[in-house]
Amino acid sequence: MQVRIVGQVKRVNGPVITVKGITDAMMMELVNVGEQKLVGELVKLSGNEAVVQVYEDATGIAPGDNVYGTGMPLSVELGPGLIGTIYDGIQRPLEELKEACGDYIRRGINRPSVNRSKIWRFEPVIAAGQEIGPGMVIGTVLETERVVHKILVPPGLPGMKQKARVVSVAPAGSYTVEHIVCTLDIQGAEVPLSMLQRWPIRIPRPVAERKSLRVPLITGQRVIDMLFPLAKGGTVAIPGGFGTGKTMTQHAIARWCDADIIVYIGCGERGNEMTDVLREFPHLIDPRTGRSLMERTILIANTSNMPVSAREASIYTGITLAEYYRDQGFHVAIMADSTSRWAEALRELSGRMEEMPAEEGFPAYLPTRVAEFYERAGYMKTLSGKEGSVTVIGAVSPPGGDFSEPVTQHTKRFVRCFWGLDRALASARHYPAISWLDSYSEYVDEVSAWWDQKSDGMWRKSRTEIMELLQKEVRLQQIVKLVGPDALPDSQNFILEVCTLFKTAFLQQNAFDDVDRYSTVEKQMRMLEVILTYWHLGSAAISKGVTMVKIRRMKVVQEIARMRLTVPNDDISELDRIALRLERSLSQLGGIYDEK
Repeated sequence: MQVRIVGQVKRVNGPVITVKGITDAMMMELVNVGEQKLVGELVKLSGNEAVVQVYEDATGIAPGDNVYGTGMPLSVELGPGLIGTIYDGIQRPLEELKEACGDYIRRGINRPSVNRSKIWRFEPVIAAGQEIGPGMVIGTVLETERVVHKILVPPGLPGMKQKARVVSVAPAGSYTVEHIVCTLDIQGAEVPLSMLQRWPIRIPRPVAERKSLRVPLITGQRVIDMLFPLAKGGTVAIPGGFGTGKTMTQHAIARWCDADIIVYIGCGERGNEMTDVLREFPHLIDPRTGRSLMERTILIANTSNMPVSAREASIYTGITLAEYYRDQGFHVAIMADSTSRWAEALRELSGRMEEMPAEEGFPAYLPTRVAEFYERAGYMKTLSGKEGSVTVIGAVSPPGGDFSEPVTQHTKRFVRCFWGLDRALASARHYPAISWLDSYSEYVDEVSAWWDQKSDGMWRKSRTEIMELLQKEVRLQQIVKLVGPDALPDSQNFILEVCTLFKTAFLQQNAFDDVDRYSTVEKQMRMLEVILTYWHLGSAAISKGVTMVKIRRMKVVQEIARMRLTVPNDDISELDRIALRLERSLSQLGGIYDEK
């Protein structure tokens, strides 16, 4: 990286600096401002002047200070050692910065994003004389007990259009990330490759093919998996006002979903929330391996008191890291908490650059930026021929819980799944507080084939039936408010009874209960079948004259209400026994099998 003077500071407006005397600079170039070498990015060029966005506190920068260009865009370092690390918005390792300067980060301080001194065991998978192309695997490194890191040929090597011949490969052994592990012959020139590469954060990494979405991301949260499923490679927004549980919902998904890698981006959130994440995640146990959850997690912490420019860059940093692991054939889930704070950073920077504001002061290009972020999700065939995915789960924090504000509305345009959080549910301690009336998923058709294989073709039918019951309950509740429940016949009151049972016994989930915090696909399906069996047999009994009071008093109804807490994931047969006791109890009440 060659550093040179490209201009001098003319004006300082917070994190936005006007530079004069531009001689040799390019758009989106990474620059260093002043003698403290503050990290910045050139975002606007006009004649011999430019605007630089600084990612650190610009206090002390004065007109006349030199601005140094690096000749490269703002990029992240990619290689073994990313997993388990905590970064800030521009990929500075926070733990190493703390060792260097204590609890408060000094301006101008930096450390390598990937540890240069750590030794890794490299196992080559190619040999000299082979021909390989961009994105193909050179060798592997065991990054954690769960993650086998693939060392890839970097895409976009100068002169490498198709394939290149391998001149030499390092033998199996222990090396640092900067050690040359492969040399390629590209158009007659020998190009050495190490285990470390860089990639610009604002440019999506190339893939061979974007594939259709067919496999759901299983989260273990029943309201999500059964009613509003998310496909691997899909996008979802989680909007909700303060205290409705956005962060807790993302925590639960990060812990229990079946993604291989988790990238958690704390974008402009309060410091105490990020502190909870940083304290809890290292101690959480991955249920699939019994080891620390950090062995498959990368954390990006950019709290609300950190420089606003770095908040704007943080989500690009996170999704670039996710794409790197996707290219290795992993399924990656990104938790962006929250994109509203990122949009507010865009608004502040746009205002300081004196750009024309649009709705509620946000820049006119807000929808474009939102679309660019979510469109980097997808289920891909990588350049190496493997399949991987990036799933984006973005929290939105609309002021006052107003879903009509610009960030929420523009996000809804570009995502295909929407988990709207309801303040009334959160106030009633119903978690996850995902509203079954405001939420939707456009992935139902895509994942139906996968679910049908797991449920003998019953998932789509059962989901449709319970959603219709919930819709009927809404209309009946409006009548009840006018005339009271006693004015309804038992057949309609039973709809209210079944829906109430469904909400408490199925939709509600206790994240602190060892049994209830996670449900397997099989348990979810059987629980729903038990509740629908109660609806079918109970309706038949009422039509034969059995009163709803008798049905409600059955002991088995209480067992159904508690099954989420009493039936573990490895004893699904207990749900079959509950269904059998339900049939016997109802048959004793009203002879519902007389006609058979």
